[in-house]
Amino acid sequence: MVLSAPPLPFLISSSLLTLLAAHLVFLASGAPLYYTCPGAANYTANSTFANNLDLLLPALVSNSSSSGFGNESRGSGSEEVYGLVLCRGDVAADVCRSCLQNGSREIRQLCPTSRAASVWYDECRLRYSNQNFFSTVDDSAKFLLGSNEAISDPDRFNRALMGMMRNLTAQAAYNRSSRMFATGEAFFNRTSKLYGLVQCTRDLSPDSCDRCLNGTISDLVNCCAGKQGGRVLGSSCNLRFELYRFFGLPEPPSPSTHGDKSNKGRTTVVIVIPTLVVILLISALSVYLIKMKEKRILFEWQESWFERGVDALGGNEERLQFDFSRIKAATNNFSQANKLGEGGFGPVYKGKLRNGREIAVKRLSVNSGQGVQEFKNEVVLISKLQHRNLVRHLGCCVQGQEKLLIYEFVANKSLDRHLFDPVKRGRLEWETRYKIIEGIARGLLYLHEDSRLKIIHRDLKASNVLLDEDMNPKISDFGMSRIFVTDEAQGNTSRIAGTFGYMSPEYAMHGQFSAKSDVFSFGVLLLEIVSGQKNNSFYQSTSTEDLLSYAWRLWKEGRAREVIDECLKESAPMEEVLRCIHIGMLCVQESVTDRPTMSTVVLMLSSSSVSVPTPSPPAYFVVDNYKQGTSIFSKEFDWQISSTSDGSTTKLVSTSGNDSSITVLDPR
Repeated sequence: MVLSAPPLPFLISSSLLTLLAAHLVFLASGAPLYYTCPGAANYTANSTFANNLDLLLPALVSNSSSSGFGNESRGSGSEEVYGLVLCRGDVAADVCRSCLQNGSREIRQLCPTSRAASVWYDECRLRYSNQNFFSTVDDSAKFLLGSNEAISDPDRFNRALMGMMRNLTAQAAYNRSSRMFATGEAFFNRTSKLYGLVQCTRDLSPDSCDRCLNGTISDLVNCCAGKQGGRVLGSSCNLRFELYRFFGLPEPPSPSTHGDKSNKGRTTVVIVIPTLVVILLISALSVYLIKMKEKRILFEWQESWFERGVDALGGNEERLQFDFSRIKAATNNFSQANKLGEGGFGPVYKGKLRNGREIAVKRLSVNSGQGVQEFKNEVVLISKLQHRNLVRHLGCCVQGQEKLLIYEFVANKSLDRHLFDPVKRGRLEWETRYKIIEGIARGLLYLHEDSRLKIIHRDLKASNVLLDEDMNPKISDFGMSRIFVTDEAQGNTSRIAGTFGYMSPEYAMHGQFSAKSDVFSFGVLLLEIVSGQKNNSFYQSTSTEDLLSYAWRLWKEGRAREVIDECLKESAPMEEVLRCIHIGMLCVQESVTDRPTMSTVVLMLSSSSVSVPTPSPPAYFVVDNYKQGTSIFSKEFDWQISSTSDGSTTKLVSTSGNDSSITVLDPR
């Protein structure tokens, strides 16, 4: 297996750019990037408000320099003043203090007598107001700054940029140790990197931080996509990207205006720069070698793990193993009262650990050959996937014949229980449905482009999307998933395992799967969410149309509103719903190459300014059903492909104990 990695000459040039960036920061340090004095309300000198502001600013600087964040207020009633300070998450305490002290003086000069003001510096920001703005996302003030230089390959660059920013957003919002700050880097071609930074004010909740940063990413697309650098400064969050490493740099001392000291400073820089260059080159080489070793070990472990079998768990996975007696006690000895449901893998139980944490436990059925393969697959992925829109795997248990998978417990169960229930569907307002659509899209994008491994889910459907207490979607069930190496675009299999109605035609007919197979499944799911109808339920009517063909016909006739769930027609924003139908039609196109990537789908969903191309007709099948009265599209099977000599039909023969066979005719 050949692994691609950045060549050493690039690391050397990257280190020199890093050093140059540090020197430029040294020259430009201290100047405000942007400031605003919103509103017309003013205060007078020696007023109560002025006195409260005099007390607040130095207190904020003193109390917040060591932690890098603080929000306080002084006074009461109409004269109360609220203040917030935030330092960049990677700057030292003394740099933070110096920036805040300078800012507390300059903000009064920049916005004299204003009752509200904000100022942003490279290392910190300050804000005060006569209105309480704590713990709320404020989009009232944003400053967008983009480079004048464009990138030669903007499409590839923008995909890498969006993927990196979404990764950093999830890390900043949901990793408690990050203090709502994250930095990172990504290759956008074989030799070039880009660097990114995101940060929220720490009074926001994780969901508010996530919402703020995702909105800011949309602003970044409008101002800076395809540019060599850009930043968005907001009241509640900010982000930045460059082609050089601009974060985590030591700040040189401020230059002196006195002759001797100035000369001494220049001498220091001359001595320090060669030393730093040597250190940076050694560090870059070390990181390069370590990362290459880690990648080699990771892929070797994955390959050998499947060869050794499930009982040979090793490496990091040992730390993820639960004791069987602990899970047995948590599920009350796998009692029927704790049973949540049953799938092809086996029964699923609710459990409660001694620390009070609720869990879901998949218990492999002893006689389930398919389940063993799913178990192997999910254990490989357990420690590799972390995203707010994926169900979190907590670990596994292997003891004798017992094989268990342990997940976080998701309160509202699966999407299909809400979407296809006539009562519960009426409670699914458009805002909730749109949040679910966006969340599923972001989860798939993470699997395809942003996770450590490129993963094709292969079984995305409404029952495999779980909803937490806030109705946030979480993709589950990775038993059918396949791990791709970095440059692999398509896989082939002779065993078609999945759910009809959601499977793409190239997978169902020929065993070919790729990221675009998941895009097809997403398109089906999107149309189901908009319409409130199952794709496979159309096969039970006298009509030969499935949901995709039905939606396409109405869309082409200008009657797409008829696709929309009756529960939504009076309250949902029509333009947004119709745009979702349009995006769904793009995803289910018959041609694999015509379907958009999930990064494009996320962009189209998050920004109405992104154009949506005209789709071509969707894929569809005419089904000759040999199981009288039962639609095969509502069942799950494991099929073996066999084709006729002329290739006109494909017979999917059950290998899972069902003797029926189905002939699927390709209408082309």
